[in-house]
Amino acid sequence: MFPENGIFNFEKHSRVQQIIFVSLLIVCLTGIISPPIALLLGLLVANISGHPWLHLNHKIIHVLLQVSVVGLGFGMNVTNALHSSKEGFILTVVTLFSTILLGTFLGKWLKTDKKTSHLISCGTAICGGSAIAAITPVIKSDEKQTSVALGVIFILNSIALFLFPTIGHWLELSQEDFGLWCALAIHDTSSVVGAANKYGSLALQIATTVKLARALWIIPIVLLTSFLFKNKTSKIKIPYFIGFFILAMIVNTYVPQAAIVTPYIVSIAKIGLTVTLFFIGSGLSSSVLLAVGIKPLIQGILLWGFIASLSLIAILYLN
Repeated sequence: MFPENGIFNFEKHSRVQQIIFVSLLIVCLTGIISPPIALLLGLLVANISGHPWLHLNHKIIHVLLQVSVVGLGFGMNVTNALHSSKEGFILTVVTLFSTILLGTFLGKWLKTDKKTSHLISCGTAICGGSAIAAITPVIKSDEKQTSVALGVIFILNSIALFLFPTIGHWLELSQEDFGLWCALAIHDTSSVVGAANKYGSLALQIATTVKLARALWIIPIVLLTSFLFKNKTSKIKIPYFIGFFILAMIVNTYVPQAAIVTPYIVSIAKIGLTVTLFFIGSGLSSSVLLAVGIKPLIQGILLWGFIASLSLIAILYLN
């Protein structure tokens, strides 16, 4: 069963690979582990036994994340959400456009591929993988350019899930400040919600609402990108699930009878988020990490450091 060097080849034993994957997936579904641990389990699967259904991974993440976010809406109040979104509006505008502008200069300085550079900049500025998915058909990037940009975003997302709560506690940030910081400085919605959920329920509410309000900036950024890349034929991928999220908040706020089931929906949604992060981790194999390359990764790190520092300073001293 084992070769002479003592290393088990999981790829030649797909049944064992599937059993390991499904077993860890079931553990995530029980709700007994946190989102960061689920991400770690996914990373272990990706780099030890392998993902048996890797070709389906992106679609599963896309659907599961959206359904989970809508489910979290059943635990939120419309009035509080509007207040949070209003509070983060100016910071959103400033950090969004300054990040894209800086990303353009960094791409030229590092001599990163132009399309890859733009995808990384937009993914960092708006909402990670969702922004990249919306921008990709507009600039007509190829599979490698898109994969590199997604790889950079997902690597930094994974780090943020562990790093941000630690920094937040070290700086003794309030839940309001931490939730706002997460929404502004972490790329993807999955990691924003995962980090904020670990910090507290109020942080989760603020982070989710501000992040989804930020995600709506995909529309004007796609239009701007279409102008810059001289492409007028591509359709804009509007994140329609945000409408369902708003509807869920309205139901939770104005339909008292919904209180019978909403706590269960929110609990299931949080488990869905945990499973989402497991799938994200399981897609980050060593081959994916190596394919990213040093220049795009440096650009991603510098942009992330910029937006994280700028938003944190603004929250602490100007907000």
